[in-house]
Amino acid sequence: MLLAVPPIQAAAAPQGVAEYLFLLAVMLAAAKIAGELAERIGQPAVLGELLAGVALGASILGVVDPADPLIHLLAQFGVIILLFEIGLETDLRRLLRVGPASSIVAIVGVVLPFGLGYAALVGLGFPALPAVVAGAALTATSVGITARVLSDLGRLHEPESQIVLGAAVIDDVIGLIILAVVAKAVAGAHLTLSGVAMTTALAFGFLAAVLAVGTVAGPPLFRLLARLSREETLATMGLALGFLVAYLADISGSALIVGAFAAGLVVERTPQAPVVGRGIVALGQFFVPIFFVAVGAAVDVRSFLDPGVLTVGAALIAVAIVGKVAAGYAPIWSTAKKSVIGVGMMPRGEVGLIFAQMGLTAGVLSAGLFSALTLMVMVTTFLAPPLLKILFPPLGEGLPPPPEGVAKITTEA
Repeated sequence: MLLAVPPIQAAAAPQGVAEYLFLLAVMLAAAKIAGELAERIGQPAVLGELLAGVALGASILGVVDPADPLIHLLAQFGVIILLFEIGLETDLRRLLRVGPASSIVAIVGVVLPFGLGYAALVGLGFPALPAVVAGAALTATSVGITARVLSDLGRLHEPESQIVLGAAVIDDVIGLIILAVVAKAVAGAHLTLSGVAMTTALAFGFLAAVLAVGTVAGPPLFRLLARLSREETLATMGLALGFLVAYLADISGSALIVGAFAAGLVVERTPQAPVVGRGIVALGQFFVPIFFVAVGAAVDVRSFLDPGVLTVGAALIAVAIVGKVAAGYAPIWSTAKKSVIGVGMMPRGEVGLIFAQMGLTAGVLSAGLFSALTLMVMVTTFLAPPLLKILFPPLGEGLPPPPEGVAKITTEA
């Protein structure tokens, strides 16, 4: 099946500092206004921020080009800071207690969508390699989007949320392995079992090493920093640790966001976590909305007028939803609400777009198939927030709040 969709014209690149300041002002204002409006109709703020990005993207208003180097860099800072915040809010001991459930959710949530997606595209007449790349895009889970929604609902500390967070992190690690393998296949490299095993060992080994070293060295290091510095300096040093671990994750073959999350888990174990958290949340008020606007701006809404794109997109959406929701029911022994787990794993967000963009850049995916994958990413990303709101309503005002300082990624983050 051939899908022919002309590429969209990118938004004009800003020419100087003043133009970038104007662009950032538009992005931040649109994100906050749309977020407020979303909350007024009972939806999480992140949904409004994503829709603001779609409106500002090249296919509608043409204001934001997510491929612009500076916008891309600021968006990456946003997701790194967001994942560091999530790590600060996550109790590692509680996360480990749901480890078996998270692991089985992650594994089923990778294998099932990949297999179903590959079979669906081959059945629709696509060659094997594009079907593999599309199947890989279906395995992704956008931990940033799901975690933000759960935080907005005040549910980040619930067992269901901990299972989703753990599974999403494992998903990211497995996704990196798949991405590395698919990238080599796209480049024509010969794949070996030993090479795949090495990539797997590096990804999981890095996360385990950071947690092992950080659990021992983190508390005394931050006690020393607390004695020698002011509160602002302590927050800055926490952020520096997050950036450093994200960098080490990248050069070791893992992902920036996995490193940032791991650094947040390390800091969470220290008494200084509330101080660091206040500084990070304040910084996130600038960077995190840029990330969500950039994700929305990558969507080409014109492509949805092509019947072929809609047909393939509908098949991919069905596979994407069924695969992840079924994964939520995989830990049959768990008493957690499995529908919440399945829906929490649903959004592909920026992670799915990374897979799709790689295939498009390499010439493996046609513009039409890329648009169909983008439609799948957009629908799964936009479905998850309202469904989570229905299945997992916000906690009542009378319940005890999370710990001070890192209590919540607020709608201003």
